[in-house]
Amino acid sequence: MRRIPLKRVLVGEPLDTARLGETLLPKRLALPIFCSDPLSSVAYATEEILLILALGGVALLHLAWYAAAAIVFLLVVVVASYRQTCHAYPGGGGAYIVSSENLGESAALTAASALLVDYVMTVAVSVVSGVAAITSAVPSLTDHEVALSVAFVVLLTLVNLRGVRESGRVFAIPTYGFVIVIYLMFAVAAVRMATGASIRAESADLPINEAGTYTGFAVVLLALRAFASGCTALTGVEAISNGVPAFRKPKSRNAATTLAAMGVLAVTMFSGITVLAMVYEVHVAADPTELGLAPGTPTSTALAQIGRATFGSWHFLFYLLQAVTASVLVLAANTAFNGFPMLASILARDRYAPRQLFNRGDRLVYSNGVVLLALAAIALIVAFDAELTRLIQLYIIGVFVSFTLSQAGMVRHWKRELASPATPAAERIHIHRRRAINAVGAVMTSVVLVIVLITKFTHGAWLVVIAMPLLFLGMKGVRRHYDTVSRQVAVAPGTTPRKPARHHVVVLVASVHAPTLKALGYAQGLRPDTLTALSVAADEEEAERLRRAWAEHAPGIALKVLHSPYREVVGPVLGYVQEQAAAEGTDVLSVVIPEYVVGHWWEQPLHNQNALRLKARLLFTPGVAVIDVPYLLESAKSADPGAPGDPGESVAPYGAGAPGR
Repeated sequence: MRRIPLKRVLVGEPLDTARLGETLLPKRLALPIFCSDPLSSVAYATEEILLILALGGVALLHLAWYAAAAIVFLLVVVVASYRQTCHAYPGGGGAYIVSSENLGESAALTAASALLVDYVMTVAVSVVSGVAAITSAVPSLTDHEVALSVAFVVLLTLVNLRGVRESGRVFAIPTYGFVIVIYLMFAVAAVRMATGASIRAESADLPINEAGTYTGFAVVLLALRAFASGCTALTGVEAISNGVPAFRKPKSRNAATTLAAMGVLAVTMFSGITVLAMVYEVHVAADPTELGLAPGTPTSTALAQIGRATFGSWHFLFYLLQAVTASVLVLAANTAFNGFPMLASILARDRYAPRQLFNRGDRLVYSNGVVLLALAAIALIVAFDAELTRLIQLYIIGVFVSFTLSQAGMVRHWKRELASPATPAAERIHIHRRRAINAVGAVMTSVVLVIVLITKFTHGAWLVVIAMPLLFLGMKGVRRHYDTVSRQVAVAPGTTPRKPARHHVVVLVASVHAPTLKALGYAQGLRPDTLTALSVAADEEEAERLRRAWAEHAPGIALKVLHSPYREVVGPVLGYVQEQAAAEGTDVLSVVIPEYVVGHWWEQPLHNQNALRLKARLLFTPGVAVIDVPYLLESAKSADPGAPGDPGESVAPYGAGAPGR
């Protein structure tokens, strides 16, 4: 029975490029794929506001009303701004593209570095917050948060490697389930309060030990810091404008409609959760001791407290809320799993990132980008011990950098449209309106960016401030490398291939066996001007045995034996080849290496790696070409192509037949 490779079990069968159109998304699937991040962030945005205000004690919690109102207004403005981007850039209007076309290279790379950092942060924060929802319902899992978070990232990676549509189907149920349960919670709370029920959170009677005395300007700074933390509710809003090409036609209209639906849901859900948190007198703190609890005491999230108080004795509804919240928070990382690989592919296309990130995998997704994002997120989760409070301080700086640059670029875009004589007069009034919306968005997001930088810098955000310039410089360096390579390999017009004056071939020989004879036959087929067999012997006795075997099986080919009393192979061969290459001038020297090909991974280390080291060194020798001649052993012939251990994966090079050689 044919073995099914593990890769096919995990990610599915490959898809033909012609089926790329089948992966386009209807609005009902695009919403959970692109909006799971902004929709899920309402689960912890209110809590982040309360956590910061708790530093000033219970007396300052009323400021949450003002912070939440400002965030709602900002969310409406940003959604309206990005709707203009969807219409203006049907090919995908991410901050990088908009900045590149309207603000120049430096602004584009700044936006790209901000987005890349933000996408990694989105995965880490979303997954860790989802695990926090799980541990709020099952406190016994608190000590396993890192392991759970890493496991969820791996699971998300596998799902995304299967393709966009399949991931959409997986994520649709938790996302819509979360929305439905949240609105159900609002309905139950409204009915209970309308009938006179007094609902209070489990933490309402717990004191909050203020971290210091906040008066005057200090209160303003604390309120601004709470507002900045609550702005996590805006993360992921730009994802739809980045992914317009993934929508079904009419792409721009469908994307803008989906973005509007997301805005309505996010605003109402965030507002409702904040209202209930204030009415129920929810108290939260980063450290249990601030609530008068013993150190290490498990505490519930704000949303968990609201759900438990609202549903009361209907425990199954509380656990349903926690289940869908955990699911959607973990799956919110899917926004980044769609955005990061796509942006990395565009950067690779423009030669600012390695070319490997440009290619789609066999499931028509940018699989290299998916894996790279997962590795970066896992490293961040482990480094910060899966602590949401520490990770959240690094969040949203990249978001607002990209917001600001994107909106400023859109203002420049509309200005250019107005200056064009080809723009119809009837369209100009609409362009003025769109430019005004984007201008307001640019001003507001730039102000928020300054607030976020000031209030979060000393609390860990300095790491992001360092990471972004490093990414910026790295992308510049990659572009310089590719430009240098392009100049060096460019050919002048009319240039044609030049035949070398003479072709010399050297065949490396470990001993006289079938792989050697096959390599010699191949070398003779090249019809070189000279053909030399080259071997290395540790002593004269070994050299004489080789000459006798050579005289029997290959008498017509010259054999050169290099003596190596210290049993070193690579050095003598490399020296001989370099000497011959230098002596031949404009001639070409080809080095032919016979190889064993084994069929199982465990056979590989049983053979030495002399040829591998030789090939690595010969790459830097001018005028030398290296040719591998494979010889399949029985294990390789019987291996299932495409399965682990197939001939393309396990090779034992030159010298494998002679132990120690």
